[in-house]
Amino acid sequence: MDDQLGGRGPILCAPLLGKVDGELIGLLGSLTTEEWERQTVAPKWKVRDVAAHLLDTVLRKLEMVRDSCFVENANPRSPEEVVALINRLNQEGVTVYRRLSPALLVDMMSLACEKSARFHESLDPFARAAFNVSWAGEEVSLNWFDTARELTERWHHQQQIRLATGRTGIITRELYYPVLDCFLRGLPHAYRNVTAPEGTTILVEISGECGGKWVLQREAAGWAFMEQLPEAIACAVVLPQAIAWRVFTKGIERNAAREQARIDGDRQLADGVFGLTAIVG
Repeated sequence: MDDQLGGRGPILCAPLLGKVDGELIGLLGSLTTEEWERQTVAPKWKVRDVAAHLLDTVLRKLEMVRDSCFVENANPRSPEEVVALINRLNQEGVTVYRRLSPALLVDMMSLACEKSARFHESLDPFARAAFNVSWAGEEVSLNWFDTARELTERWHHQQQIRLATGRTGIITRELYYPVLDCFLRGLPHAYRNVTAPEGTTILVEISGECGGKWVLQREAAGWAFMEQLPEAIACAVVLPQAIAWRVFTKGIERNAAREQARIDGDRQLADGVFGLTAIVG
């Protein structure tokens, strides 16, 4: 495990999209007819639905961002309207693409993922992104953050399929640590309404070879990540890497996650960690 604290600096992960999607294509091609119909940790989605969602979202991103094609002129004006719009688009996409045969869905996924990987690698990571990362509280995001967010989507939905079908996960440091680092960029926003004396620190540690440490400090303007580990920690939360991704994607009940975590110090300060949701919808 790297001793450097996470949460600071850009996550330059565009080349990893192709690797994650390559694992996805191999996974989907190996599924049996029965496995396509298994329930996932997403309550409304079976494996077939998650695969349909992954195809829909990669095509939608190419359509809107690469091709500047906006068939629907939606203009959500509040976080609630954003969530409602995303939920509707997701459900519409799943309804259409879940009808495809597994073989056809995999063929289409292969083509779409190849084009998506090339597109993200072509972007200037420090230029303004077409979409902001709303769950991190950003009104404007740079491409590197939007691409990292895309990686988390491709990774965690694939992991849902692997979990449902008992397949070996893609929990490797190369692919999983950037996902965790991206998820945890939402912590300052998750703690925005938590009051504490200036200088209060919160340590979040993901245990395991893919994990790391992130430290938040209360400053005058709000919560921010620290560059170095402080001498005093008001609250420390240690999550096993096996469940960390599920905590931040609504894939495990909060109390169940707490039972598997270790919390030292002020337990109330831990609430923001378990309340962090790094997805929209």
